Amino acid sequence: MNAPIIDPLQGDFPEVIEEYLEHGVMKCISFNRRGTLLAAGCSDGNCVIWDFETRGIAKELRDKDCIAAITSVSWSKYGHRILVSSADKSLTLWDVVSGERISRTTLQQTPLQARLHPGSSTPSLCLACPLSSAPMIVDLNTGSTTVLPVLIPDTSNGLVPQSRNKFSDGAPPYTPTAACFNKYGDLVYVGNSKGEILIIDYGTIQVRAMVPVTGGAVVKNIVFSRSGEYLLTNSNDRTIRIYENLLPLKDGLRALDDLDKTANELDGVEKLKAIGSKCLTLFREFQDSITKMHWKAPCFSGDGEWVIGGSASKGEHKIYIWDRAGHLVKILEGPKEALIDLAWHPVHPIVVSVSLTGLVYIWAKDYTENWSAFAPDFKELEENEEYVEREDEFDLVPETEKVKESDVNEDDEVDIVTVEKDSAFSDSDMSQEELCFLPAIPSPDIPEQQDKCIESSSKLVDSNHSGSPLSDDAGPNGRTTNHASSPLEDNSAAEDAVARKRKRKPSEKGLELQAEKETLKDDTFV
Repeated sequence: MNAPIIDPLQGDFPEVIEEYLEHGVMKCISFNRRGTLLAAGCSDGNCVIWDFETRGIAKELRDKDCIAAITSVSWSKYGHRILVSSADKSLTLWDVVSGERISRTTLQQTPLQARLHPGSSTPSLCLACPLSSAPMIVDLNTGSTTVLPVLIPDTSNGLVPQSRNKFSDGAPPYTPTAACFNKYGDLVYVGNSKGEILIIDYGTIQVRAMVPVTGGAVVKNIVFSRSGEYLLTNSNDRTIRIYENLLPLKDGLRALDDLDKTANELDGVEKLKAIGSKCLTLFREFQDSITKMHWKAPCFSGDGEWVIGGSASKGEHKIYIWDRAGHLVKILEGPKEALIDLAWHPVHPIVVSVSLTGLVYIWAKDYTENWSAFAPDFKELEENEEYVEREDEFDLVPETEKVKESDVNEDDEVDIVTVEKDSAFSDSDMSQEELCFLPAIPSPDIPEQQDKCIESSSKLVDSNHSGSPLSDDAGPNGRTTNHASSPLEDNSAAEDAVARKRKRKPSEKGLELQAEKETLKDDTFV
């Protein structure tokens, strides 16, 4: 979509379902960095990559060792690799171009979500959030895991406070924890069951700062905006909160070291809170004060100007869109199917949602035709008007243009090689070759001869099993009888079999040609 010709008064957000994608039962989705490819994890363990420009399947990653449902898909920074987490407790790293599996790691718990390290073009580290254990850093090359802390120990007795959620079966109390990398991947932000945001240095496995969430509700989702300037949390108190990131986008770890030195007079939790107040500050809160609904898969738009959240109610497919100032601008109502995942296109005002039935719906703007946006001198007429042409209007060189002097220097060289840097991708390394599209590989057609061979072989097998007259050794009841035979008899039987194989039923075209020959003979004799 060409951004300069979009009417700013229409609002830069989707409005209607443009179309839908269908391939098996899809569970989760993720765009690549440029939004040209869309990866979808299916319930049968396969990962489908759609070419979003043509809406066609560009590649399908099939893992013969995985038949469980996919729980999340994650692209590497430049799109050359995809990480797939599955319900069979596995993490699989794929090479997108070749479609080959790079590595496969099995965890102790089912990973609900896994994200590749965002700071590397060929990452080998990922952040996994298991179902019933703390988030962990996983080395996909070696399979080693590093469990991250999710609670701050009480300094008075040295014990970790118990979680609020308790289970009746005697199992250790635990709530699934949300976590994400920051923009360049040097820090991990964890939202725990006590309603706290922990900023963790995963290299030393230390909690460097803590930000308490208002109300102390369990944090279910946590995600950064594309620019890294804002952090979004979704809590059990049915509220989406936006925090402004006060740390620098690069070298955030070094900034934490400087803040640590300034807070030497404090200790323990108070020190972590003091540092946290200089890392994140609450910016906005979003909630539905009337229905008090829970939110599903909230996220930012590509430019960070909009926030979306899906309704977690069963049987409805509703998407709420807010601007960053906190105003609800649109409610998108889809089919009567529950919503399970959401993603906003990195560049265009397009939202993609996944329904419980496994369909992927594409929401786009309902554009009105505005021809003056293409040509400023274009005038829309309410009714026909008589037009009187100028005398030189259709001349090759009109007289009016002969008088004007051209301001364009025809000797200047036009640069058609240099690519202007897009502000939305200002951190991209131009020397790094980014994967935007996949070559189309046509599926080979099955030749008709193979089908005929398969049919003829099946007929021969059926005739052999049914004790057909073609089998010389068939007994009275269709049973084969074993008897001794001389080599001469074997040779004659083989010749008979060859003769039978050579006898074929002529085709229709052959019969037509034979009939034409006979008519020609009759004409010549006459």
